[in-house]
Amino acid sequence: MATLLDFRRRIRSVKNTQQITRAMKFVAAARLRRAQEGALAARPYAKELARVLRSTMARIESPQHPLLAKRPEERILLLVLAGERGLAGAFNTNILKKANEFLRSKQGKRIVTIPVGKKGRDAMRKAGFTFAGEYVNVLARVDFGIAREIANLVTELYSKEEVDSVYMVFSEFKNVLAPILVTEKLLPVEKIEEADETEAEAESAQIDYIYEQPVEQILSRLLPRYVETQVLRAMLESSAAEHAARMTAMEAATQNAGDVIDALTLHMNKVRQAAITKEIIEIVSGASSTA
Repeated sequence: MATLLDFRRRIRSVKNTQQITRAMKFVAAARLRRAQEGALAARPYAKELARVLRSTMARIESPQHPLLAKRPEERILLLVLAGERGLAGAFNTNILKKANEFLRSKQGKRIVTIPVGKKGRDAMRKAGFTFAGEYVNVLARVDFGIAREIANLVTELYSKEEVDSVYMVFSEFKNVLAPILVTEKLLPVEKIEEADETEAEAESAQIDYIYEQPVEQILSRLLPRYVETQVLRAMLESSAAEHAARMTAMEAATQNAGDVIDALTLHMNKVRQAAITKEIIEIVSGASSTA
């Protein structure tokens, strides 16, 4: 049977763990605020750039560019944006599960992956996937230079016809409690009528623009910038979602530690009360026997 000393040691240990989880929660909350600002700021630009590019393609007859070439989808490049560290609840598990669902839907195809984030890299390496590149320790503080490097690798593989399509799997930040798992097609770029068309995009496709630059020059500037922007947005969204998941997980861990402390304290008090009662009974019995 556990003694009072054992209970005190367990309570002290749980309190120390609670202090750690509370500190991690505050750190994640501070990082989440900065990551959330970056993700929200990137969305309008990325969305508008995609709309302009698709609208431009809709008005050009047979646009010619290596990133617009459509081929039978036999070789697929998949970017998987997972977390850098654990202690984030089911964040990494959900991302990898979403990636596995996509891979099962593409059975029979040749799959090449680019993991972004240490947890995704480790899990996919253990599963035996082929890597075209890997990027770890890049989501804690998202840098445009890294996003451009990833985008350059993606465009190079697609332009050299080493892959036929490019997809991204990441967690889009919605709020602290409800991230959205997204599988997004990056290349080839689809026209508005081929993509999920919104009312605003449909209206913009009907407006007749006059372009000053040649078509090739417009596409050569827009397409690489489009890929860079979409990769950067996915990294920002994934970073914010990871911090939100970690903050939620550490808050739950802190509350659970408090519940454990309360239960241990109650049990310890019961054991102490039983010990005191036993001592009183022994004293009274001893006094009665000597009387």
